[in-house]
Amino acid sequence: MADVTKTEEQEVEKSSVEEVEKTPGTSESDLGLGCGGEGDSSTSGTVQPIANEKEGGHGDHDGRAKRKNLDSADEPPKKISETGHGQAVAAHYNELQEVGLEKRSQSRIFYLRNFNNWTKSVLIGEFIDRVRQKKNDITVLDLGCGKGGDLLKWKKGRIKKLVCTDIADISVQQCKHRYEEMKARCRYNEHIFDAEFIQADSTKDLLSSKYNDPGMRFDICSCQFVYHYSFETYEQADMMLKNACGNLSPGGYFIGTTPNSFELVKRLEASETNSFGNDVYNVKFEKKGDYPLFGCKYDFHLEEVVDVPEFLVYFPLLEEMAKKHGMKLVYKRTFREFYEEKIKNEEHKMLLRRMQALEPYSTSGDSRLVSDKPDDYDHAKEFMKDGKAKLPLGTLSKSEWEATSIYLVFAFEKQL
Repeated sequence: MADVTKTEEQEVEKSSVEEVEKTPGTSESDLGLGCGGEGDSSTSGTVQPIANEKEGGHGDHDGRAKRKNLDSADEPPKKISETGHGQAVAAHYNELQEVGLEKRSQSRIFYLRNFNNWTKSVLIGEFIDRVRQKKNDITVLDLGCGKGGDLLKWKKGRIKKLVCTDIADISVQQCKHRYEEMKARCRYNEHIFDAEFIQADSTKDLLSSKYNDPGMRFDICSCQFVYHYSFETYEQADMMLKNACGNLSPGGYFIGTTPNSFELVKRLEASETNSFGNDVYNVKFEKKGDYPLFGCKYDFHLEEVVDVPEFLVYFPLLEEMAKKHGMKLVYKRTFREFYEEKIKNEEHKMLLRRMQALEPYSTSGDSRLVSDKPDDYDHAKEFMKDGKAKLPLGTLSKSEWEATSIYLVFAFEKQL
């Protein structure tokens, strides 16, 4: 992926392209602060999530119940309620207030949001590159576009057409406005994709009936921090998949980010209560030990950004359901695994610094840290003990690592 240019930085500042929808991320911008140390000092021991994210952490707790129901996955176990949680989710994101760059930079989770946004940027960029090896004109469906946080990514990817859809009508309006502002600022002969915008509940509405061209085919469907809202019922999860994959061209990709159910349940079972978290995030389940395939609701709170019910996504079930729509899982990593894999690429490492996705850390005390908790940087102190680390070191606070390490990235490919 190309580095962020000064022009793109100005676009972000003017349009306040911000990840305040379904994701704890922020806009891509080069604000002049070199995050992380040089070389390997920002990419090894200091940036290790606290929890072990290997799958299977809760297999003994809910695996048997889920496997028992896998054979009946095609049988809708529940009737969809009239409104479900969709309207609550829409209202929550519609009511989120936009803030400027200065206020965002003062946020407790400024670096966490930037780190998650970097993860999305790398994921999107790599799959655009995969498609471009086969064709130049790329059409994208942004499923759960929110307020337009990924518009700049699509512009950088030089796609031809974008369809943005979200359940929150105000968010869709803001996304459209940002696109129009971005288009108006384009220089002479500068490329900008065509776009259309649709307000719809993708867990209940068939999107293809709302496209300007119902027969349109997509090369990529991007669903960032959204799919878990669909797992309220089988019908909703299946409709979301139909919308994501039904109009994909053969060889097209369904990519996304979502909470890792194995990690969520593992942390819940290790907790003495029905909740877990820290000063940055909190997850609260209704009870332990009972994790139905659909409708397993938990309340998720992320400082300043998210405070809304979500549903557990049992990924092996999602993988099986996707096969019904001609999809094959081709990529899946926890955020930790994704980071450790992609940071080896110098281009990704430079983007990490430009997006300020890691917090500069030094023992000299010459800069204020986002966390005041004494033990939130013990991992960084430990890494620096051998004296080989170059300063300032790039990391996240322990609390932020714990929050971001509940997520995973995925990619499915449409079979020929």
